[in-house]
Amino acid sequence: MKRLYLCFLILFLAVSYAFGSEKNYALEDIVVTEAKIEQSEINVTQKVDIMTKEEIDKISLKNNNLSELITFQPGVFINPLSRNDANWGSFGGLGPKYNLFLLDGVPIDNMVDPMSLSAVGVDRVEIFRGPASIQYSNYLTADFAGSQSPLAGVTNFIMKEKIEKDFSKITLGTGSWNTNFTNIYHQNRKGNLNYFFGADYERSNYSNYGTYNSWLKMIDDPQYQKNKIYGKLTYFFKPDKHSFSIFANHTQHTGDAGRPNRDFNHNYDTVNFDYKKDMGENANIILKAGYRNYHRRWAEDFYDYDGDVYNDPNELQLREHGGVRQKIIPVDFQYSLKHFGNSIFIAGVDYQKVYYDTYTESNGLISIGNNSKTSSYGLYLQEKLVLNKLTLRLGGRLNKIESDYELISGVVPPLKEKDWNKILLSGGLRYSATNNISVFANAGMSFTPPSAKQVGGTIPSGSPNSGQLPNPNLKPESGYSYDVGLEAFFDKFYMSLRGFYTIVDDAIVENVVSLSPSQSRSENAGKSKSVGLELEIKNQFTNNFAWFGNLTLINTKVNNPFNINFDNSDITFVPDYTANLGFNAKLPFEISFSPYATFVGKYYDSTDKSSRREFGSYEYVNINISKELTRNKDYSVDLAFDINNLFNRKYEMPWQFQDPGFNVKGALSVKF
Repeated sequence: MKRLYLCFLILFLAVSYAFGSEKNYALEDIVVTEAKIEQSEINVTQKVDIMTKEEIDKISLKNNNLSELITFQPGVFINPLSRNDANWGSFGGLGPKYNLFLLDGVPIDNMVDPMSLSAVGVDRVEIFRGPASIQYSNYLTADFAGSQSPLAGVTNFIMKEKIEKDFSKITLGTGSWNTNFTNIYHQNRKGNLNYFFGADYERSNYSNYGTYNSWLKMIDDPQYQKNKIYGKLTYFFKPDKHSFSIFANHTQHTGDAGRPNRDFNHNYDTVNFDYKKDMGENANIILKAGYRNYHRRWAEDFYDYDGDVYNDPNELQLREHGGVRQKIIPVDFQYSLKHFGNSIFIAGVDYQKVYYDTYTESNGLISIGNNSKTSSYGLYLQEKLVLNKLTLRLGGRLNKIESDYELISGVVPPLKEKDWNKILLSGGLRYSATNNISVFANAGMSFTPPSAKQVGGTIPSGSPNSGQLPNPNLKPESGYSYDVGLEAFFDKFYMSLRGFYTIVDDAIVENVVSLSPSQSRSENAGKSKSVGLELEIKNQFTNNFAWFGNLTLINTKVNNPFNINFDNSDITFVPDYTANLGFNAKLPFEISFSPYATFVGKYYDSTDKSSRREFGSYEYVNINISKELTRNKDYSVDLAFDINNLFNRKYEMPWQFQDPGFNVKGALSVKF
């Protein structure tokens, strides 16, 4: 830890060579996530952090995972297990499923989609912290940690819509572990038609990302290849008044897990539709819809199937293929009316349809494990009054969720249908005490039924295979969240302080129950409580130097008087602290230098005190360095390097995964 602080101090002094402010902080940014229409940040009751394209380009994505864009935000623990696996982190003192991810305002899976979507087209990220927003329903993904709710916040990845200048860009790169990548991107505007499209290619021999003697047991490099093609088209019938857009992305992710018959072939399709129209001077309608198609398929061998390590000559032979298929269709229609100046009334309906099944394939025969359909119907209303320095917000949602279970663990379940009806409320206020200081407070509710995967698992009870065990006795969970905070703006300096308190009844958590084979099970953990404090500071110190720092302290507790092993435990995957420190420096000779450090406290992989494992604390440093080689009116050439995990911290993660340590990649970009 001391060497990290020393490095940052030396670097800070080395580049602080000029004075004068380039950026003045103020609550004046326009945001679109909270009300789905443009409004000033000062009229939003929640705490908001905004990442611009310039800031996005300075983030090193060490796992090429979109979620890593928000790694250095307060209250966030981003923890992808590898370049080939999902993010098992946490948000606002809660597990990985309590922060809703959006793509242009339409929900995406915060564990699956960040692996497949490209960061190239992302123009802006809006991070809303705090209690559930009633304008957004749960995202009913059935895989990984199950349905995701906005109880701890909402993160919106916003793609380019208006094209100011046409250009093409080609990027060629290489890096550690024989990693090679290429990106081709083009954007243009023809009259009212704005569009961009691109393609990404990445392949790598990669490196063993399992701990010593782990269940992953790689005997060779775990090679992979990712191919992505994406694009967005926006047509403005009338600029800023009437528009339609469509975004589409397809990703194929193939490779192996370090053994000859542990190959995988994953396909992801993401489509968004967006229609907006002003209905007069103050009224507006928005229709958003999407289509998500996830198909993950992987191979299993006989390795350690009978508990004998390499005693069977057939252990590396193919045993079977497994797979998960999901189709999710989200639809949202909203009417908004501006009144009394900047006040907004919102009314909307939304709908989701989810198809989910798991299967195994052996000797040409396919056996279905889980097969289910889930539907969600929502009606929401919200009134937000802006009264000079005071903003008051109150909203409610009526939600109905229906699940039909055709098969659970391969058999017809005794209870084939289940539905839930719930009324949710959310409210907040912001008061601007002066032009530079404002205080805010929010409260909200969430309701999350168990997903089909959590109920049915991916392997039957008693199986010797790795996977998720079923739990048909799961109960739905209800969450209640509160926050209060202060924001201060002083020319070049910004500071915020936010405290939060969250209670989740019958919280559904993912507990690791076995390491070899690697098995987990969803369980109700009783009443979970999380209390936290976030401190964030940003400073545009000079024209050429800006720095930031944030610290989040979290205390979690699980109360379960019916099971002593779970009582007085901790919420899984939530570190007791996270901290981030970094700066952006413009150096002579057109060099940009951006080192960012992350500090992670201890956390656990299970609420069972008798078997849980402790992880952390650890820290790592990533550095982005870029150099402008050539620039004129026709083209420009840039060179960039990402140095990840500078001090080679091979920290362990749940399920016997491990960060593979120091790595570097470099890229040459030509823009014309």
